[in-house]
Amino acid sequence: MSTLLSFRDVWVEYGDRIIIEKLNLDIEEGAFVSIVGPSGAGKSSFLRLILGQEGPSRGVITLDGTALAPECGPDRGVVFQRYSVFPHLTVLRNTVFGLECAKAPVLGRLFGRTRHAAEAEATEMLNAVGLGHSLDLYPAQMSGGMQQRLAIAQALVKRPRVLLLDEPFGALDPGIRADMHALIRRLWREYSLTIVMVTHDIREAFTLGTRVLALDKRRHDPHAPHRYGATVVYDLPMRARPEELSETSDDITIDVIRNN
Repeated sequence: MSTLLSFRDVWVEYGDRIIIEKLNLDIEEGAFVSIVGPSGAGKSSFLRLILGQEGPSRGVITLDGTALAPECGPDRGVVFQRYSVFPHLTVLRNTVFGLECAKAPVLGRLFGRTRHAAEAEATEMLNAVGLGHSLDLYPAQMSGGMQQRLAIAQALVKRPRVLLLDEPFGALDPGIRADMHALIRRLWREYSLTIVMVTHDIREAFTLGTRVLALDKRRHDPHAPHRYGATVVYDLPMRARPEELSETSDDITIDVIRNN
């Protein structure tokens, strides 16, 4: 598989505080990368770099060989732990909204055939996430799992190459969470996505990921803890590709590699 995302000597610094230091990493197209690590290890900063919400203080990030600008783009979608849906819009309108912003950035509205095409595209995606019979519901009428399905549909309707998941299932009950795992695994395969997911759940990281990265600080100085940042301290590749995974399989063999 070819490299899709590349980090070369990437640092993130806020004033004299170092969050990420000397990060060198390649992520292959089609990978499902789980990110774990203690609080304050730069996991959210790592996602913001990929999303384009901020740029590195030093170093270069490339997407498919092109330097990644510090701005959000349609080639990257994101799903957060808290449901990022609009409470005043129906399920269908929530999903169409992203297409309206992309195709009509000035007016934010589509009309005529263009609007009908957008609604058909949104309906197709809502069917894919299991909300095809809930098009006219409002978020307040939906369960937490349904709202998270809607958030996934919002992210995927613009057909991003990279899907970023920031603790997306942390607020869900265990049973619903298992259903969401099966859903995201199926969508990953069917839409040929590259997924980068931050999670505090180690079992979730290993169940879903084809690769698990642990972010942490290599060095600690009690007199200047803010002067050292996190990097990848463990890289755990999984011997599984999307076509080899079933929706219920948890039996995944791993190799442990220490990054030096």
